[in-house]
Amino acid sequence: MAKSDRFLKACRCEPVDRTPIWLMRQAGRYMKEYMAIREKYDFLTMCKTPELAAEVTLQPVRIVGVDAAILFADILLPLEGMGIDLEFAKNEGPVIHNPVRSSADVEKLKLIDPHEATGYVMEAIKLIKLELDGEVPLIGFSGAPFTLASYMVEGGGSKNYINVKRLMYSEPGVWHALMEKISDVVVAYLDAQIESGAQAVQVFDSWVGCLAPDDYREYVLPHQKRVMEGLAGRGVPVINFANNASTLLEMVAESGGDVIGVDWRIDLDVAWERIGFDKGIQGNLDPIALFAPPEVIRDKAGAILKKAAGRAGHIFNLGHGIHKETPVEHAKYLVEVVHELSAG
Repeated sequence: MAKSDRFLKACRCEPVDRTPIWLMRQAGRYMKEYMAIREKYDFLTMCKTPELAAEVTLQPVRIVGVDAAILFADILLPLEGMGIDLEFAKNEGPVIHNPVRSSADVEKLKLIDPHEATGYVMEAIKLIKLELDGEVPLIGFSGAPFTLASYMVEGGGSKNYINVKRLMYSEPGVWHALMEKISDVVVAYLDAQIESGAQAVQVFDSWVGCLAPDDYREYVLPHQKRVMEGLAGRGVPVINFANNASTLLEMVAESGGDVIGVDWRIDLDVAWERIGFDKGIQGNLDPIALFAPPEVIRDKAGAILKKAAGRAGHIFNLGHGIHKETPVEHAKYLVEVVHELSAG
């Protein structure tokens, strides 16, 4: 089987010659080749320059040997066109200078034409597809409605999501109006990526694990479904990844997606049973396991593959993004070990 087929077949729960593997945040700061570019350009410039975004996207395919490329971008890029004043402050991460906290703030938000507002993303996808020349598939991505809303309401990252939950609980109508607008933007943005050549897309719900199950069902599930239903029938697999969401897994699966991504806080076999074997599963090595000696990495990868039990539909990945201090040789070793142990 050609390496180019492995990932997409697994997304469709079709048999493969060995388990495909890619790594969340694989295009990034743990690689010296990335840092050489980062020393010359700020983060947003890298995202908005198609040639740079393409080069960074391709680096882990060439160096680490993964079975899929994932677009180098940031989940917050579509928000600028909506009217969000976004800055990536040095050592602080994203800062939003006009957080959304009221009905008037929500009304001001614009729906975007992603080809106009984020045309640089679409150009990067086209460049990457040309460079890859079918070697491996390209994954596009977006933040999920809740995670994007969290940034917009909090004004950046948060530990306790006080502003988000205050808005949900005190003004549910405003919250749902915000989530509807974001959901429509996410669907349009991912549609444009698919039109530009993305062969699969992942929706990242990085912060949704902060919610109680009842709150997920009431304030998130209808909007996550709206996104997943909006992407159905586009002819590409959709991966639904919810971080720190073991308590929400059945509802995450209910919200939709061909593949459900899970973190390391739950055993893969338990998660798959709860999700349903009619869906694929992605995961779920603890990213910090890559700091362990090679023999430990091998054992941990083998344990996850054993839990997958050779069932069609498993994509190996980390349970969240690769850490910036991860030794590159350990990432390469993980890819080799997964391919070796799952061959046959």
